[in-house]
Amino acid sequence: MQLKPWRSVRLEELVALWNKELEERFPMRKELLLQNSFLDENISYGGSRIVVNEKDRVIGFVIVKYVKEETPVKMRDDIGWIQALLVDSAYRKQGIGTLLLRHAEEVLKEKGMKGITLGRDTYHYFPGVPSEDKETARWFEKRDYQHYVTDYDMKCTYLASEKLAWPAMQNVEFLLLQEGEKDALLDFMHRCFPGRWEYEAMHYFKKGGTGREFVVVKENGKIIGFCRINDALSPIMMGNVNWAPLFDVDTVGGIGPLGVAASRRKNGYGLAVVRAAVAALRERGVTDIIIDWTGIIDFYKKLGYDIWKSYKAYKKEIG
Repeated sequence: MQLKPWRSVRLEELVALWNKELEERFPMRKELLLQNSFLDENISYGGSRIVVNEKDRVIGFVIVKYVKEETPVKMRDDIGWIQALLVDSAYRKQGIGTLLLRHAEEVLKEKGMKGITLGRDTYHYFPGVPSEDKETARWFEKRDYQHYVTDYDMKCTYLASEKLAWPAMQNVEFLLLQEGEKDALLDFMHRCFPGRWEYEAMHYFKKGGTGREFVVVKENGKIIGFCRINDALSPIMMGNVNWAPLFDVDTVGGIGPLGVAASRRKNGYGLAVVRAAVAALRERGVTDIIIDWTGIIDFYKKLGYDIWKSYKAYKKEIG
């Protein structure tokens, strides 16, 4: 057994190991692993490692991140992330996972991190440990990781023939963002939702986004709310379409995040902008719509969405 550097030359082997262990629930694609675990500027190449056996075959890995990217967006820079830690089931209970975790923790501590979160990273796969993986959860708990919240993915399937109208409300309108409105959206995000959502919007335009992934609420021509949508043609594979291969990839889409300016809340705009987002995806032929990483279950149930997957978030203090 040997630890190797985190390198994309092993991409196909890493995908093969992931799918050997997780494909039925979380099918991995090469494009997704490359995007989330190699092209993200926040990858810690010092903390991430690959384990190979005596035949140089990949039998495990850990992917580590912390905020490294130079960005005008305020992001918490004292927390590290373990994006994924996986060991081939044929090689478990031999200390490989412990070795990988210890290495990751030592590197993050050296970088000045005060805590570690499982998942929830930039370009993430999971917001925590999948709830059904009870043995995995216990493994981390024995190593001082503490469960602090449970989050959910929700899903709704629509008939291909089902038509949905865009909402109509007095004093506001619901529209797809236009190409020339990039600055208006980023200004709104900076004022009303600084941090992660602003960061993701900036990355969207950086990756060539044209606006078709944002439904906005406008009042007197100004943006007062938004809902992000994703489909097979989106420039970034967001978390809500991570597991699209479980469906027909061309007919699966995602919704979220969404938000309304604080001064305009309690007017029904939040629910309405989600309805508009669903209508936009339905116009594109999307039949399976996923909402990932949410805790507002009752809100989405009003629109016919049900819990699909759940995750237990874990963190550990190291500073």
